Amino acid sequence: MPKLFITGATGYIGGDALYAVANTYPDLEITALVRNSDKGAKVAAQYPKTRLVYSDLDSTDLITKEAADADIMLHCADCDHLSSAKALVAGLAKSQKQTYLIHTSGTGILCYEDFEQGTYGIAREKVFDDWDGITDVTSIPDSAIHRNVDKVVLAANKASSGIYSAIVCPPCIYGPGRGPDNKRSVQVYEMARIALERHKGFVINEGVNRWTEVHVQDLSNVYLALVTAALSPDGSKATWNDKGYYFTENGQFAWGEIGQKLAQLIFDKKLINSAEVDHIEKDEADKLKPWGSYLWGTNSLCKSTRANKLFGCAPKEKSLADLLTEIVDEEARKLGLTKGHAARAAGETNPYLPAQN
Repeated sequence: MPKLFITGATGYIGGDALYAVANTYPDLEITALVRNSDKGAKVAAQYPKTRLVYSDLDSTDLITKEAADADIMLHCADCDHLSSAKALVAGLAKSQKQTYLIHTSGTGILCYEDFEQGTYGIAREKVFDDWDGITDVTSIPDSAIHRNVDKVVLAANKASSGIYSAIVCPPCIYGPGRGPDNKRSVQVYEMARIALERHKGFVINEGVNRWTEVHVQDLSNVYLALVTAALSPDGSKATWNDKGYYFTENGQFAWGEIGQKLAQLIFDKKLINSAEVDHIEKDEADKLKPWGSYLWGTNSLCKSTRANKLFGCAPKEKSLADLLTEIVDEEARKLGLTKGHAARAAGETNPYLPAQN
């Protein structure tokens, strides 16, 4: 059976992708790069046949060695780690066989206009299409985040004609992960957590900026489809190399609407005293969360045409709006607010709820 080498197996994206791949192909020889024995134990508990390699992305010699021995490389760790991406390409280039590199980027790469112009909370209409507009996607300005690593992956075939590369580019991800460790996403979950902690919801400026969304399990179906193509005799069902770019999405939303809906949900659960939201500036957003202005104030719109056309990867899971209540409940439990609910039902004061004037 072919060999697959994965990074990010204990992460949110990589963990769910590994779940999809390992359960579909139980005989696949899988090697996972993990940072320490605690992480390794979690992977081993869920996937006892997985071979574990202990190190991190800075161990480029080890990464090159492992990549050289792999048939398929599933890179789901830090999408901005340039040296590890180069090490993966260098390792695959040493192989005397046809190999596949499936790299994880992110649609933060589409936010470059907001970064360049310093605009947050405004609307932009540009929607990037990975099929009809593939040239626009693969020629995004070098100043865009993730772009330097994307370029390494897109050019991998130049290092060796035997390398076939693809980039999976998810937008705002949500939904429960199925991996061995981190099962939680960031953007919406952190907005909910911070709203709970500051006792009031918020949006950045007007809040009319929009992002595209995807459920993590729909995202994993794209990774699975690419691995399946790589396991076929010639990988021909997929597009690789300079046009091998795959957005994933299940529609779009405005961040202002999400902020307002979260505030209303938290208010309805009697965890805050008002459903009103604060309209905050970039600097305040960054104080609430590093890169908060990017997470909640930029525009990132894409259309996932390629995966749908080639693999039939239409989204099947619930929308982000359908899961907002679950997200609020999850973050409230983590903050101990579930105990506040129980105490209030017993007639006690909720210590997390501000006193009413």
